[in-house]
Amino acid sequence: MQQILLIGAGKSTAVLIKYLSEKSSEENFQIIVADKDLSLAKKVVKNHQNCQAVSFDIFDAESCETHITPAAIVISMLPARLHIEIAKSCLKLKKNLVTASYISNEMKALDAEVKKAGLVFMNEIGVDPGIDHMSAMQVIDRIRDEGGKILMFESFCGGLLSPESDNNLWNYKFTWNPRNVVVAGQGGVAKFIQEGNYKYIPYHRLFRRTEFLDIEGYGRFEAYANRNSLDYREAYGLQDILTLYRGTMRRVGYNRAWNMFVQLGMTDDSFTMEDSENMTYREFVNSFLPYSPTDSVELKLRHNLRIDQDDIMWEKLLELDLFNNIKKIGIKKATPAQALQKILEEKWSLSSEDKDMIVMYHKFGYELNGEKKQIDATMVCLGKNQTETAMAKTVGLPVGIATLKILKNKINTPGVHLPISREVYQPILQELQENGIIFKEKQTIYLGYNAIGGVSN
Repeated sequence: MQQILLIGAGKSTAVLIKYLSEKSSEENFQIIVADKDLSLAKKVVKNHQNCQAVSFDIFDAESCETHITPAAIVISMLPARLHIEIAKSCLKLKKNLVTASYISNEMKALDAEVKKAGLVFMNEIGVDPGIDHMSAMQVIDRIRDEGGKILMFESFCGGLLSPESDNNLWNYKFTWNPRNVVVAGQGGVAKFIQEGNYKYIPYHRLFRRTEFLDIEGYGRFEAYANRNSLDYREAYGLQDILTLYRGTMRRVGYNRAWNMFVQLGMTDDSFTMEDSENMTYREFVNSFLPYSPTDSVELKLRHNLRIDQDDIMWEKLLELDLFNNIKKIGIKKATPAQALQKILEEKWSLSSEDKDMIVMYHKFGYELNGEKKQIDATMVCLGKNQTETAMAKTVGLPVGIATLKILKNKINTPGVHLPISREVYQPILQELQENGIIFKEKQTIYLGYNAIGGVSN
């Protein structure tokens, strides 16, 4: 019986383990779930067939070698920064590897050695990145096969609340890593191209330059730009494309409200605050406002952000209990971003009844036989419960399907890959569709513009 070694037993593994377990007897393999926290590994293994939990320390070379050596293939669901350590061990021990994370420069540097060893290191095979790559390339390749030229590609994704759980003024709760939400957009300007013109959005403007999107049956959404959309020109073979833009989806109104935190400086992660462990929520807010011997914290904030007291933005701030003078941050040497995260987690953590939702939206503009056309493709996945979440499903299923395809030698081109080849995306998208992850396409009017007659875009 072959072994699949799954390293990391976090939230995103529940559907993955269930999928592999259901396939294990038929395909004759065993799943070893390895984590530094053995109790966590045992918890996710539950009573799944052909599953075993083991203790695993990535920084213990002997432990790594002991567990990787008997494996036919390794799945790393560890934090992205740790994949490289697993990759080096897999290369040394001649094992294929699957991860859901972006390909780092260190991982990319292993490509020649991985090819020489005849191994497959499949990365970016979750939801975003992952399903976004595969669903995009399927349509792009189809248009090219028909003789069309791609003029525009826009892609958006968001982890949100299922409609029945959307019950706060922000229309948002943390369905994934809270820190990534709080510091989103920092570390560089957002770069993209629209109708041949390079565009840039600095962080302080990011949440006020947004795009509206409508998904039938689910209403209106709003998207802000991701950091660098231009990287996808080379990956997708779109070097001559006129418009290339990627963004993150939220419900309408979220971005305007989040921008209040950005303007105040509460999302800053570059410095620590004095005596933050004893700082109340109210003191945290006040630390970003000018001194006044007479005005309250509430009045100063409304004046500073120009918020009327009957503005919904004010109601959103009150809902977070920001002005509480008893609750404390309780974190030593906290950055503003860490302090804000602590406050938000109190209000935005999912309850046991809450369900999440993944939404994805692609726009393809193209020219075929002298005529400009557009395809819009949308996907909505709803979570089942707090274990089988939409996030766990859309991350876990692509990882599991890819793992079995590699194990059975149906995906076998060696190298460090992302899932953009037909060999990879065709069978995986087909099986995802069988599991309810389906893109709905519709033809629409091409929404691009032509820069003629001195008109600038």
